[in-house]
Amino acid sequence: MAQWGAIFSIIAAIGGAALLASVHKIDEGHTGVYYRGGALLTTTSGPGFHLMLPFITIYKPVQTTLQTDEVKNVPCGTGGGVMIYFDRIEVVNYLIPSAVYDIVKNFTADYDKALIFNKVHHELNQFCSVHSLQEVYIGLFDQIDENLKLTLQEDLTSMAPGLIIQAVRVTKPNIPESIRRNYELMESEKTKLLISQQTQKVVEKEAETERIKAVIEAEKVAQVAEIKFGQKVMEKETEKKISEIEDGAFLARQRARADAEFYTAQRAAEANKLKLTPEYLQLMKFKAIAANSKIYFGNDIPQMFVDSGPAGASIKASAAMDIVGFPGCTATSTKCTTRTRRPSPWRPRTPALPSCCPCCCWL
Repeated sequence: MAQWGAIFSIIAAIGGAALLASVHKIDEGHTGVYYRGGALLTTTSGPGFHLMLPFITIYKPVQTTLQTDEVKNVPCGTGGGVMIYFDRIEVVNYLIPSAVYDIVKNFTADYDKALIFNKVHHELNQFCSVHSLQEVYIGLFDQIDENLKLTLQEDLTSMAPGLIIQAVRVTKPNIPESIRRNYELMESEKTKLLISQQTQKVVEKEAETERIKAVIEAEKVAQVAEIKFGQKVMEKETEKKISEIEDGAFLARQRARADAEFYTAQRAAEANKLKLTPEYLQLMKFKAIAANSKIYFGNDIPQMFVDSGPAGASIKASAAMDIVGFPGCTATSTKCTTRTRRPSPWRPRTPALPSCCPCCCWL
């Protein structure tokens, strides 16, 4: 009985171990591949728990998410014969899940060793062998990453489709110390040159800025002067127009005034032509005689006021019209017993006036 118990215990232990060996887990981002007797099975599995034949079938998880493979201490000989070393080269890649079986079948589960690590060594040496140390270390160093990525992806597309190279990062290579010091000295001198060039550019920019400022200031002054000149021209034109308007108004007033005066004179001449009749002239003559302040009395005009001859006779005749007698005067003759002399401010003094009546006055 004890024997059967021991056997049962052994069977149970073996069954439990087999059960534990048959159950396995595939993590997220991985695909499981299976080997049986060293042969790769066509079956693959995704993330989760799965069963397999214990002790006969084994599995390996293959990562299908983005991963970074580091290739370290890669030697590289330049075209000039100088040996340099790249400390670390990082290759970022990922595997498409549908291509896992074919890639594992052709390159095993450690496909990255053959497809990435070995290829990086090969392609990097190919690049260094056709370029000088100056180009690898300085001139073309910024292009190594992109060139290596394109070369790897081109080979993988034909050899292992489904393996995608996302990016390649290459660190600065290590070169001999003596050459490194020379490069550092060269970089120092280059830095000084760049500083000098930048200083020159700054000076040129400052001069250019000053020139632009001067041009802008000159343009501003010119524009202001042009505006002021335009204002003065407009003011002069306005004054000219105002003067022309005033001259026109003045000319119009003068013309109107002259026309009015001409019309007045014309109408006055026409009126005088109608008014100056012989009768009207005779009336005006009598009015003028009546308004005369020089009055003489007597029958005859004294001879001292009359020239001898025809002219004198006419004056005497006209003067005779100015003789007026005062009321009560009885003189009938120019002879007078009393000799009277009346000076006149406008008549020269005479030695003696003719005799006249006491009641007559010689003005």
